[in-house]
Amino acid sequence: MFLSVVIPTYNRLPILQKCLRALEAQELAAPISGYEVVLVDDGSTDDTVAWLRGHAAELPHIRLIQQEHGGPAEGRNRGVQQAQGEVIVFIDSDLVVTPSFLRCHAQALEQHWTRRGDRRCFTYGAVINTANFDTPTSEPHKLQDVSFAYFATGNVAIDRTLLEQAGLFDTRFRLYGWEDLELGERLRSLGVALVRCPEAVGYHWHPALRLERIPDLIRVERERAKMGLVFYLKHPTRRVRFIIQYTWLHRLLWELVTLGGLLNERSLRPLLAWLIRCGHPGLAMELLRLPLNRLGVRALYAEARALAATSQACRPV
Repeated sequence: MFLSVVIPTYNRLPILQKCLRALEAQELAAPISGYEVVLVDDGSTDDTVAWLRGHAAELPHIRLIQQEHGGPAEGRNRGVQQAQGEVIVFIDSDLVVTPSFLRCHAQALEQHWTRRGDRRCFTYGAVINTANFDTPTSEPHKLQDVSFAYFATGNVAIDRTLLEQAGLFDTRFRLYGWEDLELGERLRSLGVALVRCPEAVGYHWHPALRLERIPDLIRVERERAKMGLVFYLKHPTRRVRFIIQYTWLHRLLWELVTLGGLLNERSLRPLLAWLIRCGHPGLAMELLRLPLNRLGVRALYAEARALAATSQACRPV
């Protein structure tokens, strides 16, 4: 089994270095015959490309593909198209994996292919969130690391032919969010089974919360709202509404929890600053998620209203 690890990246050089070095340190065993890492640089403006070229001898498995900035969906598609492997492994460029990562994915896939009599499944590894940049793999597994997503490209492995049959990623998802879960809906409709593979561990690094990052986090929520509506219009189901929080229950929940918006990024700022000073940026981030969720849900409904108004205006009289 030859594996192609496909990674899109954009301006993440410091953590990308750890990501790639961890992939070079893989402990291979049957059924793996070999592997490559197809790194798609999505128009980075930092020193990513220069560093890769300067350290090519240390990274023999890396194949660099460059594109203009087009988003992760386009980057992953380009990576798959350039890949040589029969199995595609997707991870993000801020994920640091363990030495047994590829072996665990490959063995789990082969086991379930044999048991099922076909290849209509994919393996989903464990993702442990961490803010520890120096030693990300020292982070313990936490309750909030449990994911109920069906297909999330932070840590999955899938037969290439099956992936191509599903149609790869929709490149209309140019902003942040949902392009992998949307592909997951198409895989689900094809009867593809999810196989949990917790032994294939990746540590997903997020920088600890700083107050200066709040505007960027708000921008991400607005982008997720735009892409969430694209997701729902492709798959107008109750399940997708719940996934993107496009329901009156979510709207009511976040209004209640934030006291109708009284608890927001501005009113919480002194408390967030205090928590950060006391060494609890993780707790501060969990608290900030409350108004961010409200903002995201309200932005999603606003996007839907704007689209409806545009559609109404374009109707012939």
